[in-house]
Amino acid sequence: MEIIETKIPDVLLLKPKVYRDERGFFLETYREEQLKEKNLDVHFVQDNLSKSQKNTVRGLHYQIERQQDKLLMVMQGAILDVAVDLRQNSPTFGEHVAMELSAENKHQMFIPKGFAHGFSVLSDDALVYYKCSDYYYPDGERGLLWDDPELNIDWKVTDPIISEKDQYQPRLQELKDEDLF
Repeated sequence: MEIIETKIPDVLLLKPKVYRDERGFFLETYREEQLKEKNLDVHFVQDNLSKSQKNTVRGLHYQIERQQDKLLMVMQGAILDVAVDLRQNSPTFGEHVAMELSAENKHQMFIPKGFAHGFSVLSDDALVYYKCSDYYYPDGERGLLWDDPELNIDWKVTDPIISEKDQYQPRLQELKDEDLF
């Protein structure tokens, strides 16, 4: 597996080696020792699967308590996966990484603790599978307004479909210290 640093070095693009033949393909989706070689000591405890229709935008979400590292891949369709740096002392605070993940390219995105996460659906629908390093904790859930002008994220969708909860999240400048890392 090739592991590539993005413009925010803690957010990683993982490109699994795909073995194809006339029957289909095989790939390893996760190997803990490869992340350890990158000095990432991550242990995943929860797996999630999400299905969404075209133009859906989910996020931007994060956990302030029971923070989570995440590793995402797309099982069907295509998404634009987005991670926003919310680490107050980071030189990339408020910046984001956006990458297209698809069932076709089989790329994965590793998002460490300290980041808000979201994605938009670029295909007719998408199945997104992701691993988390801690359990979901509703009382620790926070969000960031998906279309905050300060973030300047091009979600690459028209007529976005947004949950009611995600429509009313705070902007980056409205977050309090206790909502940041």
